[in-house]
Amino acid sequence: MNVVLISCVGKKKPRKCKAKDLYDSTWFRYAWSYAQSLNPDKVFVLSAKYGLVDPEAEIEPYKETLITKSGRERCAWAASLLTSLRDRTDVTNDTFIILAGEKYRAYFVGHLANHDMPIRGLRIGQQLKRLRERCAQ
Repeated sequence: MNVVLISCVGKKKPRKCKAKDLYDSTWFRYAWSYAQSLNPDKVFVLSAKYGLVDPEAEIEPYKETLITKSGRERCAWAASLLTSLRDRTDVTNDTFIILAGEKYRAYFVGHLANHDMPIRGLRIGQQLKRLRERCAQ
């Protein structure tokens, strides 16, 4: 099974809505379009507040990010995220495409046997360019 994981972003709509519609940034829209172009079996949002979120789940906007959290807090978040991933995917056999920055993926990616990180090491402008190019393919 192919699974895409997309990190949340700071800019959100001011009302409760589906997770796939809540995040209101160019980066998220490109990441979402790229994910859809892969025809994945599943897509999840990596939410700093809610953890692993189904894109169809309705959630409230929030002002939480992993970027300002300590390593210990990010580690605890990742442990919870891994529990959810293990409940909903096969971390040994599934292939994961991860569209997330280092602070979001650092503590869990090593537990996924098969993964690709197409934006790893890129600055935000480079990420946008790569995602835009891959959406056009």
